[in-house]
Amino acid sequence: MGTEAEAAGIAKKPRFLCLHGFRTSGEILKKQIMKWPDSVLDKLDLVFPDGPFPAQGKSDVEGIFDPPYYEWFQFNKEFSEYTNFDECLAYIEDYMIKHGPFDGLLGFSQGAILSAGLPGMQGKGVALKKVPKIKFLIIIGGAKFKSPTVAEQAYSAPIQCPTLHFLDEKSLPMVMEFLERIQKMNVQ
Repeated sequence: MGTEAEAAGIAKKPRFLCLHGFRTSGEILKKQIMKWPDSVLDKLDLVFPDGPFPAQGKSDVEGIFDPPYYEWFQFNKEFSEYTNFDECLAYIEDYMIKHGPFDGLLGFSQGAILSAGLPGMQGKGVALKKVPKIKFLIIIGGAKFKSPTVAEQAYSAPIQCPTLHFLDEKSLPMVMEFLERIQKMNVQ
């Protein structure tokens, strides 16, 4: 049975799992995102977990943000080979099961790379098999997987959900239009 708001046809806030950047944390991403205007934040339900692995090297944000720092997975210099990648995917899925459901993903940097690739991997049945289909993406400062195997799984088909890509501070005005669009889609 739905809530009174849902019964009245009022859209619920879309719930986003927010994946932080390399060697940062959920708390750091939260501090950055909470600088967005209230008119944006009031339309979103945001959850900020830490990556599964403690940082294995110096963080670029040391001296700016306090530790601890985390990584989602590790990679070689060319970003073509990944360590702990399967464990990362399992961690995200387990988190989504325990704390969900989630409507979408918001990712920054390493979290954006994961967020952009996960819908394709979910569609191929290689990730997020036990959670509802990802409906929305917000990508901030993203890039692509370079491993041919992972890229094939992530990008062989176009993303089938609404996406918003932030490239710089000029992207923020597009957020309201995106939020209005997904809010209409999210009416239960």
